[in-house]
Amino acid sequence: MLTRIHAIPTERMHLSLMLALTFTTGINDAVGYLGLDKVFTGNMTGNVVILGMALAGGSGLPILGPAMALAGFMIGAAIGGRTLRHAERRWTLGTTVLFATVSATMVALAITLFISGDQPEHAVMITVTTIAATAMGIQAAAARAVAVKDVTTVVVTSTITGLAADSFFGSGKGGGTGRRTAAVISLIAGAALGVVLMRVHMGTALLVAGVVIAVVAVVGAVHDSPTGRRHRSATHSAANAD
Repeated sequence: MLTRIHAIPTERMHLSLMLALTFTTGINDAVGYLGLDKVFTGNMTGNVVILGMALAGGSGLPILGPAMALAGFMIGAAIGGRTLRHAERRWTLGTTVLFATVSATMVALAITLFISGDQPEHAVMITVTTIAATAMGIQAAAARAVAVKDVTTVVVTSTITGLAADSFFGSGKGGGTGRRTAAVISLIAGAALGVVLMRVHMGTALLVAGVVIAVVAVVGAVHDSPTGRRHRSATHSAANAD
């Protein structure tokens, strides 16, 4: 099993892992927006728009939740950036630690929601979305260090822009079409699954997200371990010798 993981090319593995994280962002945003007072925990553009409309008197739109989520996301991104400030643009021990932290946070938030019941108090909702947004900021910073083009794991606006701009109807370059399409589909699929899981309980959705992120952290650590890098290097050398 480990040998098969080690053998997967780095670019393909990192893309797959970042798409899995994008999938979990869809789950988190579905819970935050539909279940926790219209707050996005990953898509900060959405929070900025909601906050702007709320400040202008938009009926029924929250102010505190989006504002706290924005602050939390920035704090999380700063933590991630500080942790990886000396790291190379690849998967490192720091990357694994950050993703593991995000996973543990999601599981802890899931337990909090299970304890809170089907109708958590507003203070609980604000706390959960703020902490979840902080975790997503950490995830985004760690994903930025892994540096898979067009896959930030938290937003797809620039990805959709590139997809359309380079399409047959745009410039016709077509570069990265598959990767960009996969990122958009991953976010949609995650949001859809989040809605389905919320029918069981909001905590269930965050628990699933936490488990997926944990798997990403473990697989990434195994793949990019010194043993894995040596295995791929030896395989590449043998292929060139043939």
